[in-house]
Amino acid sequence: MAETAETAETQQVDGKQAARAERRAARLAKQIGAFAKAHGGAEGQIAYLGQKGARIVLVGEDGGWGDLVAPSYAVAESAARRSGITLHESFDGEFAAKVHTGPYEWTRMAGIQVGGPSNKG
Repeated sequence: MAETAETAETQQVDGKQAARAERRAARLAKQIGAFAKAHGGAEGQIAYLGQKGARIVLVGEDGGWGDLVAPSYAVAESAARRSGITLHESFDGEFAAKVHTGPYEWTRMAGIQVGGPSNKG
């Protein structure tokens, strides 16, 4: 009898976690869709971040880019699939060449380096 109660409790917890993951994937898919709409379409790549989850890097057709973090790789894949974007295995080649960076990104990257310009206005 105790085993049955434990099994039911475990199934209830698993069900709640699955529902939470589905809601998170739906929210991320909506955000990906909004990005794609604002940038004339989008493509993406998912990078595993360890226990923190997964990073979805988005590149718009206009060269704009952004990223989102999902709580797991599976949630990131589900969100990308729901949004209908093309996913790439890696962030290189023609896909990476689509990214357009501006002065902000360059000063920010250079500011990280020792002796680089600061990113203060």
